[in-house]
Amino acid sequence: MFERYTEKARRVIFFARYEASQFGSPHIEAEHLLLGLVREDKALINRFLHSHASLESIRKQIEGHTNVREKVPTSVDLPLSNESKRVLAHAADEAERLGHKHIGSEHLLLGLLRDEKCFAAQLLAERDLRLSQVREELARQPHEAAQGAKRPSVRDEFSHYVSDLAEQTQPLVGREDELGRLIELLCRFTRKNPVLVGEPGVGKRTIAGGLARRIADGNIPQSLAEKAILALDLPPLRLLEKSGSWHERLDQALVAAAADGKIFFVNRMHDRARGISSLASNDAVELLQRPIIAGKIQCIGTSTPAAFTQLQSDGHWLADYFEPIEIVPSNEESASKVLHSIRGVYETFHNVSYTDDAIMYAVLWAGKYIKRGSLPGTAVEVIDEAGAAAQRQQGSAPEDVVELQKRIRLMVQRLESSIANHEFDKARLYSSEERKERANLEELRKKYKLNQNPVLQVRREEVQRAVSKLTGTPVDAIR
Repeated sequence: MFERYTEKARRVIFFARYEASQFGSPHIEAEHLLLGLVREDKALINRFLHSHASLESIRKQIEGHTNVREKVPTSVDLPLSNESKRVLAHAADEAERLGHKHIGSEHLLLGLLRDEKCFAAQLLAERDLRLSQVREELARQPHEAAQGAKRPSVRDEFSHYVSDLAEQTQPLVGREDELGRLIELLCRFTRKNPVLVGEPGVGKRTIAGGLARRIADGNIPQSLAEKAILALDLPPLRLLEKSGSWHERLDQALVAAAADGKIFFVNRMHDRARGISSLASNDAVELLQRPIIAGKIQCIGTSTPAAFTQLQSDGHWLADYFEPIEIVPSNEESASKVLHSIRGVYETFHNVSYTDDAIMYAVLWAGKYIKRGSLPGTAVEVIDEAGAAAQRQQGSAPEDVVELQKRIRLMVQRLESSIANHEFDKARLYSSEERKERANLEELRKKYKLNQNPVLQVRREEVQRAVSKLTGTPVDAIR
């Protein structure tokens, strides 16, 4: 069905399916397609809306209009509603009208506008978008998907080393000042490459992930509205081709990605391979020097205070071309808020529940006894350790359940990899397989009565033992 669709248009539909699942909808409606457009192709939406406030209000109006139900698992292959099918048919017709062989995100926008009675079209009409006006504009100046030859893609070339940061980090709690400063630096004309400087565990990567989610949600200044944050994790040069052609391909792919609005996040970028850190990935950081100094790409790095101070002392280019943002360790109050915000994630993962006492003492004792890192990271490590110990107490699941869980994890990994590489036919296949395997797993859980097992409670005592394991401090000495 989607053979003629561009990669961007296919991603719009995948995002629409995700939006529908979050609203608990049994179908992908036209308003979900609109939200998919807003997520995937901000360049197109901003071209016609011109107002950041309009982008923000679209989601709010859809949320107010929708009867939100319990979320549908993302593995469920939600069908298109009849309304959405009409929109896609209109999109194909609009592509023919414009003489385009492909069906792109711009045609999906036209398809929404043509179905005048749908809620999505009404939202666009309220913002003065008219079918005839958008048609004429696209005929005069085609959207980027219809122009020119395909540029080198950093995802296609180096897919194993590039990933979306928004989906990899925990929710950001607090740190409004640090996030605000990060946004300011990225909006600058010069010296616009920030480096987050802080001790391990203070949440540098989480701050960058919070920015990535803000961009995805559209809650960002207009100059960043079309951007996206990609995590770049290049291997050491010795593991890659040493030929100049590889270096040139990387350079071209990075510059092309930057031109498409990508900002690169490189964790521990400023911890150099020689003298400060033995990080192998830093060999490849030198490959970024030329495009960064030339202003062709924009990066967010991270560093420890000692490493960045040494770079400044040496007059290294990484210190000259990056503006530092100091990230101080959290206090106990803010660390406690972080743990409460991510509590549900760890409870689901470990199949346990944490008492309020456990959360409080995890923060208190992590700050008191764990010296190799900082809050909130050390406190997160404590509740993770305590949850893992609780899993062991619950005993092993039957062998056939364990094997089925392994297959599901493999399907999920393949599904995510297929989506990241824009292999959407494969993604649909893996999604279908995952759905079948989850149904089989539920049957096995009923057979062994695993759903009747009470969830273990992690209390102060379990946290105390976890801190003892992590630090070597006797349990009785932890108070």
